[in-house]
Amino acid sequence: MNSNSRLKIWLPLIGAVLAVGGMWLGYLLADGDRLSPAQEKLNTIFELIEDEYVDEISPDSLIEMTIPHLLNNLDPHSVYIPAKDIDRLGRELESSFFGIGIQFQLMSDSICVVEVISGGPAERVGVMAGDRIIAVDGQPLGKDLTNDDVLSKLRGEKDSHVKITVKRSTSRKPLDFDIVRGEIPSVSVDASYIIDDNIGYVRINKFAANTFSEFLQAMVSLGARGAESYILDLRGNSGGLVDQAILMANEFLEPMRTIVEVKGRNPRENANWLADGTGSFTEQPLVVLVDEFTASSSEIVAGAIQDNDRGLILGRRSFGKGLVQRPVVLPDSSQIRLTVQRYYTPSGRCIQKDYTRGNNDSYDKEIIDRYASGEVFNADSVKFDDKNIFSTMAGRPVYGGGGIMPDVFVPSDTAGVTSYYIQAANAGLLNKFAYEYADLNRADLSKAKDVAQLLRLLPSDDVLLGAFVRYASQNGIPQRWYYINISAPLIVNQLKALIARDILGVTAYFEIYNTTDPTVEAAVRQIREGVNEKIESAIKTDSKQ
Repeated sequence: MNSNSRLKIWLPLIGAVLAVGGMWLGYLLADGDRLSPAQEKLNTIFELIEDEYVDEISPDSLIEMTIPHLLNNLDPHSVYIPAKDIDRLGRELESSFFGIGIQFQLMSDSICVVEVISGGPAERVGVMAGDRIIAVDGQPLGKDLTNDDVLSKLRGEKDSHVKITVKRSTSRKPLDFDIVRGEIPSVSVDASYIIDDNIGYVRINKFAANTFSEFLQAMVSLGARGAESYILDLRGNSGGLVDQAILMANEFLEPMRTIVEVKGRNPRENANWLADGTGSFTEQPLVVLVDEFTASSSEIVAGAIQDNDRGLILGRRSFGKGLVQRPVVLPDSSQIRLTVQRYYTPSGRCIQKDYTRGNNDSYDKEIIDRYASGEVFNADSVKFDDKNIFSTMAGRPVYGGGGIMPDVFVPSDTAGVTSYYIQAANAGLLNKFAYEYADLNRADLSKAKDVAQLLRLLPSDDVLLGAFVRYASQNGIPQRWYYINISAPLIVNQLKALIARDILGVTAYFEIYNTTDPTVEAAVRQIREGVNEKIESAIKTDSKQ
């Protein structure tokens, strides 16, 4: 291109900005050397700033500030990712990473080891659950640690070394361990177990590269242990890799049933995915749990199950994230993820909730608005959009307008939530007490092989509650027994669940926590009453109307 030297300097930067706005570099180079009026205007502005602005400013810093503002005027999910953040964001959806192999929680100025991953580097050198990491590579840990700080210290290159110093309740002196980092699986399945009456429960926390294989392994294992119906818990799952969600939905659907469809400006790029008939769980009763934080790939699964009349969706309206981003790598290895399509459920509902271009603040507060309006607490406050009624494959009405509206509404649980509970929970005292209790009694509690045995080793509810109240009082939370008594069942159940997690692992936490979870209880009730029969009854009723 015949351009002056200044244009050559700025052209890559202008091209990056225009790409953010959805105008590709190829368009910029179209029609010979001529720029469009908008492109000429932008080029003039950059030249003017370079030549005339009162202060000298780095072109790199200017472009870094400009791109996010341009994207903010498109939609809430088109984003710019600086080159320095690309690797970190990519690792979040990988099936594994290199680290030492522990699950942890933060306690003031130390890292508390909650679980040591079997066969991992930490286990091989003798690190134990209950250890407190007080220094990494000889450097004491500060009081303002964050999860990102911990990950940056403990993760690293394969076969690299990291030295940790730990305090252990059975040792008077700190212990030092030299650990060689190795590959650690990133787990997507939080829990899988048999609830009762042959009901299998599986909780998925994200859709990463290995999610489907983990999910399938959990389902097969539950089936071998006698599961005849299933609860799939997608609450709080913000999504991830779409291919993993499609594979998961495929396991439940008959052949040629639509899973999801994508549509954009270019009809040639529209596509839909159909079940291929290889699913292993196409007939067993199924309930899918969703809430206001169930988003994206999770909504694809829930929408496919609902629209194909395959199972019941139970909980609260999902988030409503149905925009498809395409990654575009820029010359400096930074990246934009530009929205190019929308997701649609088999019935034709767009998963994406409404948004106003350029008003991301309102979009970000939409979940808060649901709480303020009472939508998450009362079924009567849920507003159905009569202009967005669709039909499932068998003719049941389902509602659009953003997110997946559940078949069975379950309100957000506030039972036992008092000012005392909130104060104690916000101070982290539930976690701290449970960890310290588990650590002091680890020798006895570790004899338990399952949740039932562990619960028999714990003190009575009154004794456990009293111990916690005294502990909280010593840590600045006054004893207010009117509120304590209201919160007692919630506090005791959470303490048991947290102690179980420290001793037996994450699945044990959910085994106990779910015993008082109204949404799980409602799912069990629906299965006992006959999920498939209820769907068939609803189909017959709607067909008569």
